[in-house]
Amino acid sequence: MSFDPDRVSTVTFDSYSTLVDVDAAEKALAERVDDPEPVSKLWRSRSLEYTFVGNHVDEYEPFYEVNRAALQYALEAHDVSVSASERDAILSVYHELDVFDDVRDAVGRLRDAGYDCYVVSNGNPEMLDSMVDHADIRDLLDGVVSADEVGVFKPDAEIYRHAAARTGTPIDEIAHATAGWFDVMGAQHAGMQGVWVDRKASPWDPFGPEPNLTVPDLTTLVEALAGGGPSAAD
Repeated sequence: MSFDPDRVSTVTFDSYSTLVDVDAAEKALAERVDDPEPVSKLWRSRSLEYTFVGNHVDEYEPFYEVNRAALQYALEAHDVSVSASERDAILSVYHELDVFDDVRDAVGRLRDAGYDCYVVSNGNPEMLDSMVDHADIRDLLDGVVSADEVGVFKPDAEIYRHAAARTGTPIDEIAHATAGWFDVMGAQHAGMQGVWVDRKASPWDPFGPEPNLTVPDLTTLVEALAGGGPSAAD
């Protein structure tokens, strides 16, 4: 499926690994764990697995608690013993993740071009509030949509449909930009155009449809939208 910039009036962004760098979590682990990389990878993958399974068994908890459970599992699986307070300190890094260098300029340019811009994330409201403030992009956003509002996680179609309703945009006029392959597929399944933000030059998963657009960063997304969208239609 090719990307059609002329259809886009709203751009939504995932948060983690798209706007902010979750690799900072590994740095927090490194202060307390001898070999943090495998713990960090298992923490992240287990957290996503919990959201996928939770959607199917009607077991919803705010993402911060899901992330807490995943961190505990990853530490125990690697036989790492830390106190509850140390675990909470590691977990709290999600409130202060580093923003990618291109984010503020790219979102600002999209707003200047006439696009509405929203964050649509699995994160619960408290996590997203701190993320937006730490990234210093609140003034550039039209709003933030949390999975907590519907009690399901991505890639369930309900969260994308809810986001379309929240933004007041026909769902086929939304381009959803995300680093998550499953998030791309979920957005496409719900009727959005899926933009894969492939910051690490990873191969696309050979399962399901291709993204409508693949970009290495948000600046390239801005360039792909140039000449299309709201301002061009005025």
